[in-house]
Amino acid sequence: MRRLLLHLAGVLVMIIAVFPLYWALNGSLLPSGTIFQSPARWLPIPPSLESYSRVMEARGFLQAAMNSIIVAAAATALSLAAGSLSACALARYRMRGGAAITWLILAMTMFPQITVVGALHAIITKLGLYNTLAGLIVSYQLLTLPFAVWVLTNYFRSVPREIEESAYVDGASPFTTFWRILLPLALPGLVTTGLLVFITSWNEYLFALSLTLTDAARTAPVAIANFAGDTAHEAPWGPIMAAAVLVTLPLVALVLFFQRRLVEGLTAGAVKS
Repeated sequence: MRRLLLHLAGVLVMIIAVFPLYWALNGSLLPSGTIFQSPARWLPIPPSLESYSRVMEARGFLQAAMNSIIVAAAATALSLAAGSLSACALARYRMRGGAAITWLILAMTMFPQITVVGALHAIITKLGLYNTLAGLIVSYQLLTLPFAVWVLTNYFRSVPREIEESAYVDGASPFTTFWRILLPLALPGLVTTGLLVFITSWNEYLFALSLTLTDAARTAPVAIANFAGDTAHEAPWGPIMAAAVLVTLPLVALVLFFQRRLVEGLTAGAVKS
């Protein structure tokens, strides 16, 4: 009986998790004006690509999608580069107040975005980075870098110190040890962290909305929110759902491609405390 209840709970959780994506895919393939008709159409028969055509023709969407790729990839690379160095220092070297620094980094991830967006807007504008991709990449470090440092610190702590000490005995410098020994051993954790950081950057909306003004710098979430219907009182749900499917596909592909590394990272110490 207990096993049956666990299976039923698992099925229920899976349905709740998958249903929004299914409904978006179903709605994106329905003809315009039939998404909310009664009774509901649970299968797009016959399927229609009208919504996808409207998305491809929408002003600025392809540019926004490319901007999202650039910003998410650059923010991920920067977070992993800075985060791995910081995490290695916190995990492998004893320093006064190291534990407090680690907990402070974790506390930084708990601040709501809305509490910092005003000050961040002023700083980015002062630096001349408003309405630029560079401004978004730098701003996203506020969201991704503390998380990367926290996760990678716990992962580097799981690497045996004997390996590091053996490298020192062989004459390796601290940076060589980090680059050639510790970093390859932390690869599953880097993949896991990088994937989660990429997803966070790809889906981010508030900073992208507040720190951009034109299509040249807007990302895909902002572009989707700006979709307009044929009239002022129409919400273009078909194109919105089609665009949501299109921007979700790269994330699904990444998870499937890195599935083995992701599982290794999650089970081999990437989220251990």
